[in-house]
Amino acid sequence: MDQQQTRSILTVALMAAFADGLKDERERDTVRQLAETLGAEGSIDLPAWYRDVLLSKPDLAEVVKPLDTPGLRQYAYEMAVGVVNADGAQNSAEAAFLAQLARLLDLPEAASSSMAQQASAVAAAAEEPASPAAAVAAAVAAPAAATGTVLGKASISDAEMDKTILTASITNAALELLPESIASMAIIPLQMRLVYRIGKSYGYEMDSSHARDFIATLGVGLTSQYVEQFGRKLLGGLLGGLGGGIGRTVGRQAASSGLTFATTYAMGRVAQRYYAGGRTLDSASLKETFTALLGEARGMAPKYQAQIEQAAKTIDTRNLVSLVRQG
Repeated sequence: MDQQQTRSILTVALMAAFADGLKDERERDTVRQLAETLGAEGSIDLPAWYRDVLLSKPDLAEVVKPLDTPGLRQYAYEMAVGVVNADGAQNSAEAAFLAQLARLLDLPEAASSSMAQQASAVAAAAEEPASPAAAVAAAVAAPAAATGTVLGKASISDAEMDKTILTASITNAALELLPESIASMAIIPLQMRLVYRIGKSYGYEMDSSHARDFIATLGVGLTSQYVEQFGRKLLGGLLGGLGGGIGRTVGRQAASSGLTFATTYAMGRVAQRYYAGGRTLDSASLKETFTALLGEARGMAPKYQAQIEQAAKTIDTRNLVSLVRQG
């Protein structure tokens, strides 16, 4: 991509983030991280460009003109779909923005609409009530005894909880190995479901907002995490054939998958400590613990690479909604 094309994709991402009319610091961070991923931070004056987008409200038709290949147009659209759904299912304003974007990019209406609807359904599945972690620990031989739960005391054993967290980490890492961007869109909903189920397992009343707030406290932005994942997939898929060929592309995918494994695993283990300890850890302690566990989990990822690759072979991206609901 040249600088104009990079700027175009960044602008589409920012306009998608603001399509619902909400503007806050998290969106600025999202675009900054995308710029870093695409290697554009040094070539674009981000604060000035950010202000221009907000104040001048650029014409979307002009914004997308530099995207002159089918690959660039498709990735710009998929980026926008992911951004609007990263923090919850899209609303009517966001749906209207995506429909306009698809038209301007000259994408097939049926295919683009189907993708947007699937992404929204995946995001919405994360908001649905979920059972405690015991319900997803079927791979463990001894199920939890139905004795009820008191605050701070898990309804399942430590071994079952460990299994739940590890299984979620392997599943998310497997999703990151898949070439379809819709697969990456299921990672954040599954992370939210994991936190939700862990909290429920320790007897706390949970909903999706509790899980979302917990993840944000760790310093993991939902939209920015998606943007980073997508940026890595963009570089691996669209640009992977340049300057390194398929071997380089596979290398990027494996590294990205390992980071997703580590993020999910560290998130689950911190949630386990937080809810098991009666939610007494403050924000600073949560972030510190998460950072330490993230480093530890990065070292673990290669050990499970074979299981991650095997899991990737079993995932049908047409059934991601069911996967999130069961997660």
